[in-house]
Amino acid sequence: MSEVFHFEGPLRAVGTNGRVPGRDPQGSSYRSWVSFSDPDGNGWLVQEVKARLPGRGFSSMDFATLTELLRETEQRHGGYEPTAPKHHWSDWYAAYMVARERGRTSDEAAKDAAVHMENAGR
Repeated sequence: MSEVFHFEGPLRAVGTNGRVPGRDPQGSSYRSWVSFSDPDGNGWLVQEVKARLPGRGFSSMDFATLTELLRETEQRHGGYEPTAPKHHWSDWYAAYMVARERGRTSDEAAKDAAVHMENAGR
């Protein structure tokens, strides 16, 4: 197994470029890793999760957490809507919420949702 590392810049799941020794300097969840290869030569990355981000795990989400994520989504959509082409809010909400469930920050999720809307309009 490797020593603990974090990534400088975006995650690179192939190779070791961008890996920096040690835990994530901010101690953020989802940002510190170890890697290993199994006996068959398959490479594995193991990610440290200290606290789940809002929106992770819809199936186990309680009402309060879901309400908080919906309110966050509504707020972020409010910044997107005035300059966006005509769209149905649920398309943007779904893309944003799935991005948050996958561990993206709110800024990253808003960008992902905007890209999704651009691609859906093509």
